[in-house]
Amino acid sequence: MTRHLPGTPGFRALNLGMALIGLAAFGLLYATQPLLPRLSDRFAVDATAASLSLSVTTGTLALLVVPATWLGQRLGRRRVMRAGLVAAVALTFACAAAPTFPVLLGLRAASGAALAAVVGVAMGHVAAEVHPSGLGSAMGLYVAGNSVGGVTGRLVSSLVVDAAGWRWALAAVGLLGLVATGLGWRLLPPPAAPATVTPAAGRPRPATVRDPALLALLAVPFLLMGGFVATYNFLTYRLTAAPFDVSEAVIGAVFLTYLAGTAASALAGRTADRVGRPPVLLASIALMGAGLLLTLPPWLPAVALGLLIFTAGFFGAHSTASGWAPVVGSARPATAGALYVFGYYAGSSVFGSCVGISWHAGGWPLTVTVIEGLIVLAAAAAAFVATRVTGLSAPPRSPSAPSTAHPVLQ
Repeated sequence: MTRHLPGTPGFRALNLGMALIGLAAFGLLYATQPLLPRLSDRFAVDATAASLSLSVTTGTLALLVVPATWLGQRLGRRRVMRAGLVAAVALTFACAAAPTFPVLLGLRAASGAALAAVVGVAMGHVAAEVHPSGLGSAMGLYVAGNSVGGVTGRLVSSLVVDAAGWRWALAAVGLLGLVATGLGWRLLPPPAAPATVTPAAGRPRPATVRDPALLALLAVPFLLMGGFVATYNFLTYRLTAAPFDVSEAVIGAVFLTYLAGTAASALAGRTADRVGRPPVLLASIALMGAGLLLTLPPWLPAVALGLLIFTAGFFGAHSTASGWAPVVGSARPATAGALYVFGYYAGSSVFGSCVGISWHAGGWPLTVTVIEGLIVLAAAAAAFVATRVTGLSAPPRSPSAPSTAHPVLQ
């Protein structure tokens, strides 16, 4: 069978099916984030502990995303993605009935393992099934599904928790994931290209792992994603307390700022092709830091605007850095990409909870200070890469060549 060409029924079906799969996966992944204050109340745990309901999920995902990629090559990408999504949906329903907080954490950790089978395989499936002439638009639609899924999962849980409590909120997200998974699989066409097994493809070579420039670049997603997730985690607590005292439904509306990331990713990618990656990456990181500072005043419009700018800056930086990783690690681009994925979700897992210590010690001002520190460190790492990799910042690319970026990560 030939790969799907733009304009064909198979191309349209694959695009829509993968968008729905992305919606389901990322909706399930972030389902507990707007519910953290309710989890604190229900299980009598502090904000740092409650944030583990997200950190354990992204942590197991980070650890297993590379093995999941290999498993998709061995057993078939469709089979692995389907098993992962079905398991994640079932585990989300189980989370809604969790009797204790440790049980909830165990189920969420298992959900991360299941979702690794989707995140680690989906982008490769699109690349393998679509003709190069249509790969850019196909990836774009899948990324849109990811972004919409991340927002929708948060929005649904925020709306339902106000009316029916956190258990029904998680059940509603599970139902959303079930419907999106079912529709996605009805639409997804049979494989057009068989999976190719390359056992050594994901095995890092010592020289690659020890490259100072690559290590510095991998620190960027680790630090920025950690600060990004921590901001959304603990801002939830700030908005439900004085002087804001807003409902979870209003917090769900604030999460709509997440959609700024889709536009920012595309804009940053195009700009980086024209002027080079270092200035775009550093400007995006600076924008992220400026937006976070705007969230300091106790005024909801300022917080919303700051979060919008912060989110746009983060996704601009992520889009640029993820496209740079295979270039900096050009000797082993697949390894560099896999390490980038690991660093991205590892940062979410580590800092998404650890920053909670700052929240308890000094409230939002100290939390912002710590996250700004992570942003400054990321900027220093990016600047170091720029000094070490001159000439590789903006490699020429033909109009038909697919991007090497990994915007799939949300």
